[in-house]
Amino acid sequence: MSIEASIRRAGDRALLVELADNAAVQQLALALEPRRGAELEEIVPGHCTLLLVWKGAAPAPARAQLLVAEMTQSAGAGAPPPAAVTLSVRYDGPDLQAVADGCGFSVEQLVSRHLACDYQVGFIGFSPGFAYLLGGDPALQPPRLAEPRTRVPAGALGIAGPYSAVYPRSSPGGWNLIGSCQQQIFDPAGTPPALLTAGTPVRLELS
Repeated sequence: MSIEASIRRAGDRALLVELADNAAVQQLALALEPRRGAELEEIVPGHCTLLLVWKGAAPAPARAQLLVAEMTQSAGAGAPPPAAVTLSVRYDGPDLQAVADGCGFSVEQLVSRHLACDYQVGFIGFSPGFAYLLGGDPALQPPRLAEPRTRVPAGALGIAGPYSAVYPRSSPGGWNLIGSCQQQIFDPAGTPPALLTAGTPVRLELS
């Protein structure tokens, strides 16, 4: 496996690796996972970036470029991908009709298209356990709400642009709410606390 990357410093102990797309992010994150604990303290995927935090001082970007190339020579040397997760959902959100209208579909068509996709967690952000799901139907990319809600309930199924997500806890939010999920996405006392991690394949099914 060969991955083209642009690398720049992010403080004394970290480097930000900029990649072509999220697929490259997931490939590189898996390849580097065996180095966690020995050299790397944290591996944090973003949409098209990977933040690498070293235990000590980070190497110079030029040296890191060589290290990344060395670490990714063999695609089979990385960690195995996360196990797939199925989420049981209902399409009962307050914005369901508006999203269907905006995308030019009936509610039934929107539900069918949204369920049919093979999703993958691109990265975690916004709040603990908030998993950005990529792989959605290109015809279902409504913009964020013009005015965010001050409170979105835990378990709300949202969609905005290329992303879908289940809100892991009650919080403000600007995504279109098209449904709900009864499964607990994030439990601070759990082991692990998050049901979904970067790279996790996700399927949706009607509850």
